[in-house]
Amino acid sequence: MKKELINEIQRQMLPHLNNEQLLQLQRILTEVLRDVTVCYEAQHDEKQMPDATNAFVSAKRIEGCSEKTLKYYRKTIEAMLSGIGKTAQQITTDDLRRYLTAYQSQRRSSKVTIDNIRRILSSFFSWLEDEGFIIKSPVRRIHKVKTAKLVKDTYTDEALELMRDSCSCARDLAIIDLLASSGMRVGEMIMLNREDINFNERECVVVGKGNKERLVYFDARTKIHLQNYLESRTDANPALFVSLKAPHNRLMIGGVETMLRGLGKRLNLTKVHPHKFRRTLATSAIDKGMPIEQVQQLLGHQKIDTTMHYAMVKQQNVKLAHRKYIG
Repeated sequence: MKKELINEIQRQMLPHLNNEQLLQLQRILTEVLRDVTVCYEAQHDEKQMPDATNAFVSAKRIEGCSEKTLKYYRKTIEAMLSGIGKTAQQITTDDLRRYLTAYQSQRRSSKVTIDNIRRILSSFFSWLEDEGFIIKSPVRRIHKVKTAKLVKDTYTDEALELMRDSCSCARDLAIIDLLASSGMRVGEMIMLNREDINFNERECVVVGKGNKERLVYFDARTKIHLQNYLESRTDANPALFVSLKAPHNRLMIGGVETMLRGLGKRLNLTKVHPHKFRRTLATSAIDKGMPIEQVQQLLGHQKIDTTMHYAMVKQQNVKLAHRKYIG
């Protein structure tokens, strides 16, 4: 409890002292309080910040985060507060380091998972700092977790043609073509209605992350297969894609994933899933010379760094570019 009191005094003195002075203050307090018994109650902290998690989630909701993202934020923060057993104002950098280490050890989590937790906690404590609930975020001294950069698979042209040829119905063929040619997220696709499709311009408006609308485009083959599928339907559901069996409800993400997994299993293809179409399109576009800024717009990314994670340039093209531009 004595250590927490010293840390709290240091936090409150941060705006007034430099690092050397803070260290000197710590030494003096440690010496003066060596034989003193300290009883510390956190009730004043609770009055200042009655529900930090709810306040943070509400702020993120206003910023446009999806309910799925907000749920993940809340779960992560509440697990951290419960695991450490302190209020947000009392938590130190060492507390968070011990928590992350224990979390990774107990759950055998990957470095990517741990860094995701670190990013959420960084956002949470930075928000508390901006709002004046704490003096300084304890996550500042916890650096990004270094992770191995894995080259993720994309579909080959042969794999795409095999999937198209092996589709058992017009709906599945239209889904594969739309994902492959537009680069839209599967969550964006399943929310589309028939009336959203502009066949003349071969485009449609999707609602992406943060409820942001953007135009996406599809090719002539997709147009034909989409029209064939819609003409074959007898139901009145406005959804663009519906289940094959009555009552023909809107097809959900799980239905698309199940269909693709089954297709991949029949063809002996590895890791067949919706997101792989998006990564394949990004890689192909950059490989063929599309400016990265246009690929970013196509995929609906806020930051260009995110686009670069999706796209991988073929080494052969790097070699050719070196010879062309450098010699």
